[in-house]
Amino acid sequence: MIRRTGSDRLLSAFASVRNGEGPTALLLMANLFVLMTAYYIIKPVRDSLILADVSPEIKSYAGAAGVLVFLLIVPVYGRLASRLNRVRLINSMSVFFAANLVVFYLLGQLGMRIGILFFVWAGVFSLLLVAQFWAFANDLYTQEQGGRLFAVIGIGSSLGAIFGAALAARLFVRIGAQPMMLVAAVLLAFSIVLTNRIHRRDGDGAGACPSDTALKPVGGFQLVLGRRYLFLIALVILLSNTVTTTGEFILGKSVSEHVTDANRIGVFYADYYFQVNLLSAVLQMFAVSRITRRIGIGPALFVLPILSFGGYMVLSYVPLLSFARAIKIVENGAAHSIQNTVRHALFLCTSREAKYKGKTAIDSFFWRAGDALSALIVFAGTHLAFDVRGFARTNAVMTAAWLCVVAAIVWMRLTRDESHVDQTHPLANDSARA
Repeated sequence: MIRRTGSDRLLSAFASVRNGEGPTALLLMANLFVLMTAYYIIKPVRDSLILADVSPEIKSYAGAAGVLVFLLIVPVYGRLASRLNRVRLINSMSVFFAANLVVFYLLGQLGMRIGILFFVWAGVFSLLLVAQFWAFANDLYTQEQGGRLFAVIGIGSSLGAIFGAALAARLFVRIGAQPMMLVAAVLLAFSIVLTNRIHRRDGDGAGACPSDTALKPVGGFQLVLGRRYLFLIALVILLSNTVTTTGEFILGKSVSEHVTDANRIGVFYADYYFQVNLLSAVLQMFAVSRITRRIGIGPALFVLPILSFGGYMVLSYVPLLSFARAIKIVENGAAHSIQNTVRHALFLCTSREAKYKGKTAIDSFFWRAGDALSALIVFAGTHLAFDVRGFARTNAVMTAAWLCVVAAIVWMRLTRDESHVDQTHPLANDSARA
């Protein structure tokens, strides 16, 4: 009989944790905390370097260029995943990014202009390593376990974002931008230690496939385009990021129309980000697990688009700054907690190929594609002289499409016995494991 540990009792305050599950969940939570702390240290370094080298417009174009970068990276990552076992793949990528940080530091010390290159690199880092972490977590747990424990693990993300942002502010004043890269590299080394500790503790996890089993030589894009379930998840990621990113533009447009003093704008956004992070942490700790337990993983996907649709409909008729701020706080808070946890849990019932390759393609390329689509909406709306009402109505339409895709995913989960594999596709024999 498995004895109840102290970590089991600690984490039971936030989710249904059974005897013996606490230690691994706590280690995963700590690992995600470290990764998010590293990212939030890198984030202000990224912005400061590129704005020191180029204009804000070039920064925007560099962000859109991330979509093209992932067209090259996703196939390369897929080939690596086919050749390396789970822990070697994760270790290799973490060592690669840590070494990159050291190289960027040395180039900066030599006085080279690295702003654009580091900005694009940071976009790859932030998406690829987090996607890889959640693939690892998916590989450790059964669908039932993940449905209960992912909410607890996600607490590490919320706390890491808050701690990382606070730490970055202090480090920026004391040591400056470039030495912060070395701090992030050390954190990645610590993440490697945690990953190997988890791997040794849980072995092959609860799944049916051992961690050293070679993945089939199929690419991430091929998986996404060949399986309806993965393709629908990709559409959810694309549409949700389009809506939330366009929402940020709407908020910025509202701020620029009502506030002109730079200091007041800075205070506004500082308070706004604090409220978002606070709400996200509270929802992650006390609401996510209860929501998924009561209504299920699939139906929980409806929460964010329903909130967004209602918010943008209200904003399309009452375009007040206070409303725009409140809507975005609620939207981002739910996105960073409920939506993030649920979208990662959607892969619990899929094959290891889908978890490592398909998920990487979805969480990187299709996420950045949402940024690009949002930029197109802003470009077109600006040329059509849209005001806040016009952009809010456009976002409401996009959210309606998002709701339709979510409904399709929920229907598929209910009617296909959660195998989610297109039986007409040649890869159908690589079925998901519930």
